[in-house]
This record gives sequence, C-alpha cells and structure tokens, in this order.
Amino acid sequence: MNVFDIVTAVLILSGAALALTAAVGVVRFPDTLTRMHAATKPQVLGLLLVLAGAAIRLRGNSDVGMLILTGMFTVITAPVIANRVGQLAYREQNVRDDLLTRDEMHDLDADREPGGNESPRR
Repeated sequence: MNVFDIVTAVLILSGAALALTAAVGVVRFPDTLTRMHAATKPQVLGLLLVLAGAAIRLRGNSDVGMLILTGMFTVITAPVIANRVGQLAYREQNVRDDLLTRDEMHDLDADREPGGNESPRR
C-alpha cells in the first residue's frame, strides 16, 4: 500500500460519511427548507470527495475528465435546484414559520403582488 491508496481511501470514506449524514438529515429534519440544506451541502461535498478519491485512484486514465465534468455539473446545478425548490416550498406554504429567523421572501412576494397588496403568507 502506498500513499495514494491511503489518500484515496480517506477521501472516499469521508465522502461516503458526508453522504450518509445528508441522508440522515433529509429523513430527520422537520420541513422542506432544512431538508434542502441537508440534501445539498453535505451531499455535494461528499460527492466531490468521492470523485477526488476516484480521480487519484484512476490517475492517468481518460475517465478522470468525466469525473471532473461530473463534479463541475454538480457544483453548478445543486445550488440552483435547491434554490428553486426552496422558493416553491415557500410559496406553497410548506415551510414552518417558527423555524425561520428572517423572512426575506416575504418582502419580495409583497413587491411582486399586483397593486402592491400584501401576500397571503402572513
């Protein structure tokens, strides 16, 4: 066993542990916004760690380029998808208001209402 094998094992195990914590968070958290947080942040970092471990293991192989593209697309798309799902959950009122410390969407929704009426949220 050389240093590359040890680094690869540490990266892949760390990534798998982060993915596991993301899965536990999705199951245990109470509402959509907190579940989205658990589904995106540790999951993306865990995937990047696993991809880095696989890239080290496959060094010199042509498949490393695909691993890099996979990581780039995940980093680009995961925050956008989480933002859109969070906005939809807020607008559909599937969010627990008692868990919000600040409600920045309330003012945005009031500005978008025709005639400046307050949104039915609060």
